[in-house]
Amino acid sequence: MTACPTGIAHTYMAAEKLTQAAEALGHEIKVETQGSIGAENVLSDNDVRDADGVIIAADKDVDRSRFAGKRVLVVGVAEGIRNPGELIERVRTAPVYGGEDGGAGTAAGAAASAGAGGGKERSVGYKALMNGVSYMIPFVVVGGLLIAISLALGGHPQADGGLVIPDGSFWKHVNDIGVIGFTLMVPVLSGYIAYAIGDRPALVPGMIGGWIANTGALYGSKAGAGFIGAIVTGFLAGFLVVWIKKVKVPRFVQPIMPIIVIPIVATTALGLFFIYVIGRPISWVFTHLTGWLGGMTGSSAVLLGAILGLMIAFDMGGPVNKTAFLFGAGLIASGNQTVMGMCAAAIPVMPLGQGLATLLRRRLYSEQERETGMAALFMGLFGISEGAIPFAAARPAQVIPANMLGGAVAGALAGTAGVTDAVPHGGPIVAVLGAVGGVPVFFLAVVAGAVVTALTTVALVDLSERGKGGKGAPAGAAAAPAVTVAAGAGAGGPSGTAAATGSRTEAPSVPAAAPAPAAGEGDEDGAGDEGGGEGRGDGAQAPADGHSVPSPSPSPEVLSGYLTARTVRTRLAAGEKEAAIREMAELAAGTGRVTDVAELVRVALAREAQGTTGLGEEIAVPHAKTDAVTAPVVCFARSAEGVEWGSPDGTKARLVFMIAVPEAAAGDEHLRILALLSRKLMDPDFRARLQGAEGTAEVLAVLAEIR
Repeated sequence: MTACPTGIAHTYMAAEKLTQAAEALGHEIKVETQGSIGAENVLSDNDVRDADGVIIAADKDVDRSRFAGKRVLVVGVAEGIRNPGELIERVRTAPVYGGEDGGAGTAAGAAASAGAGGGKERSVGYKALMNGVSYMIPFVVVGGLLIAISLALGGHPQADGGLVIPDGSFWKHVNDIGVIGFTLMVPVLSGYIAYAIGDRPALVPGMIGGWIANTGALYGSKAGAGFIGAIVTGFLAGFLVVWIKKVKVPRFVQPIMPIIVIPIVATTALGLFFIYVIGRPISWVFTHLTGWLGGMTGSSAVLLGAILGLMIAFDMGGPVNKTAFLFGAGLIASGNQTVMGMCAAAIPVMPLGQGLATLLRRRLYSEQERETGMAALFMGLFGISEGAIPFAAARPAQVIPANMLGGAVAGALAGTAGVTDAVPHGGPIVAVLGAVGGVPVFFLAVVAGAVVTALTTVALVDLSERGKGGKGAPAGAAAAPAVTVAAGAGAGGPSGTAAATGSRTEAPSVPAAAPAPAAGEGDEDGAGDEGGGEGRGDGAQAPADGHSVPSPSPSPEVLSGYLTARTVRTRLAAGEKEAAIREMAELAAGTGRVTDVAELVRVALAREAQGTTGLGEEIAVPHAKTDAVTAPVVCFARSAEGVEWGSPDGTKARLVFMIAVPEAAAGDEHLRILALLSRKLMDPDFRARLQGAEGTAEVLAVLAEIR
């Protein structure tokens, strides 16, 4: 089985390499690929039963339960490309999954194997956190939107400006369903972090641990630990299960270990540990923060507002947030409504700011994150700060400081103007309903805080991506040179495009003269691109290279028409990666489909920061998903000297393909073409003929074989 985080090139290259190695060694093999277009060539129960061993070359978590009782070797996907023959030999002595060394199939076991083989793309911790966040997001969105909709449509304004949904009403039931979604959000985050580390036996202790973390009453606190506590319990549960799996037990006990013994032991141990060890400090923090805030009520309103804003924004439902909120709510009854006014201004800043960030710099976020951002904006209007939790959980080092800065700005502005709030709630909704005093300044504070949060988030995320780009590999992968070709969440890679199905394979012809190239573009639009395509680096052969120039006719559709004669360059002038990407982007601009070359280059380089697109075997496939292109375009260029691309096998890139698709592209056709391309490039004879093709027409003729 082969799989990479985004499932385009490496998935299929590893499959092809393993197949070739097995045939050379005289073995039968069947390879299931779990790519962007779904699982293909799926292993049946009979396939698994008859197999002597199972090789999993993957940089993401895959379900290994169906391989119980089989010898299972888990490595990174790059190892499947680099050493397929060695893997086939190693699997013969691999540990039996689900047997005495059942831990081999866990994420931790995969990490160890991948690390040894140099094929790991992301750390176990990173993948586990992202796994939890991805499962949590639907609960945040569904719960938050149902609460907001029920308040908007079923809430009755009160004399003090509050909004109450009558008990027993239809909208009260909708609100209750939303509350259940929010309540499950934290346990789900914890549970699926644990699942990614310890596999299925870790799911129950992770979820129950997350519930305990979010229920402060269990350890004497008025507030639970929120999503930060859930992250802690998720990792604790996952690694606890991995450790328990290593304990040697009698053979007759082994069948009940994953379904009875491990979940019960791990759940009990984790729950008691949190209640008696972790929970008590949380209760202490809550109590002492409340006392400290009480001592500040007579101090500067600006300082108090800034501190309350920082606290509200820090953990969004955790003990620090709840301390500030309950402190402000408790003072309403005593006639002091200004403290709650400071809190009310800070409460919506986080979801509004994070939602705004996804609109300001869409390219920094995945499609799922952008959709979550829209939901967060809606939740922010109703004072539901939890809408920002998915962003904070995914990028805590960038999002939490940005949230806190924006919250401090909003709280300080509200404190300066003496904004009041008569109800224990926040957000624009309470101002609209008349509960807020000093409405203009209140809205000014909310907007200012949200803008500060959005701009700071974008700056920090962008800085983080640039920092990764300087290292040439994603964080946590320095020791493992595995790479992915397709962009993942927020990476800017292609995820779909509307295209004609299939590849045309007619004999290629050279188009007649095209419009003259713009200054500095060289051969991009040169006559027929046969001479022009080579004029930039290999002596500028004219069309009279042995091929006649026919009357004007459309270029053959290579790779479904994405790659044409004018996007081929037989000699790449650039000698280093960034210059090569820029040269390829300029080549793409010759098609008229690129509106902003600089932006295309920036997005492609940002993709490189996520992990090199050098595939090995002297191949690189840089790519970008950006609105700097109006339609999909694929370019190809050859480098005689090779370009250092950080490929896993250490080779320089001599065959470079660049793929660019617009943000709005939809469908899987271009992913299927990339899969075909990846497989075909594993054929040494194909690569040799592609290197030896003398002109653009011959290059196109070789590429037309991909189908």
